[in-house]
Amino acid sequence: MDGAPPPPSPSGLSAYVAVSQLLGLTLLGTTGAWLGRYRGGVAWHSPLQFNAHPLCMVLGMVFLQGDALLVYRVFRHEAKRSTKALHALLHGLALVIALVGIIAVFESHRAKGIPDMYSLHSWCGMATFVLYLLQVRAGKPLAPPAGKGLCSTCDIPASPQWLLGCGFFLFPGASFSLRGWYKPQHIFFGITLFILSITSCLLGITEMLLFNISDSYSHFVPEGILANTLGVLLVAFGLVVGYVLTREEWKRPPLAEELALSMDFKTLTEGESPGGGSQ
Repeated sequence: MDGAPPPPSPSGLSAYVAVSQLLGLTLLGTTGAWLGRYRGGVAWHSPLQFNAHPLCMVLGMVFLQGDALLVYRVFRHEAKRSTKALHALLHGLALVIALVGIIAVFESHRAKGIPDMYSLHSWCGMATFVLYLLQVRAGKPLAPPAGKGLCSTCDIPASPQWLLGCGFFLFPGASFSLRGWYKPQHIFFGITLFILSITSCLLGITEMLLFNISDSYSHFVPEGILANTLGVLLVAFGLVVGYVLTREEWKRPPLAEELALSMDFKTLTEGESPGGGSQ
């Protein structure tokens, strides 16, 4: 009804979202404190350029990516198109910041004569970043099951995951059944990449500590304790975000006008009457 206040958020959702943001801001502050207090800070085109890498990856691939996943839980009563745009914007911003972090580590290694891509952290981190850009089934045509939603004479080549999400959900034109087929994959890969991002950060923290304080790390030195605390905060942030995402009753309910538009859209794209399709 026009002018009616939106229904309240489900019990507990606001509290968990608030905790996730508190954890996220705390882990960003902890990252900055570690790099500033014990690693000399961050500066570009200097011996401190490497330090931009952990800062950018935590900010982009963890905090912003996590917030992008929470958008549909937080903005439950906003227009769907606005929510989609914010979701895509946060992912795009995370992508740009992570790219800056990757450039920083490669340029730093080149300046110091350090080889690239030899550690487990670098393998997992680069794989996560590439999968953030590319569909997992790279090199294979994407096709929905049993020919639904695509003509039999055309295939969709593997494309960037982020661009696929924009193409299917942000812009009109994709068929109803094609969106329905792609949505579960988009959700699964989003959560998987978030988990991989946190895992890569944990590997990176351990690697950085072993490189810099390997002789004293086992003696519970302050830097080691602070970095370990950062790792615990990363895990806690991931757990809270994951909990919010997996609570079925906290999913964003479709608004009444969206249901009506969805039926009209299906009629236009699939050639079905609103009541005539299966399911």
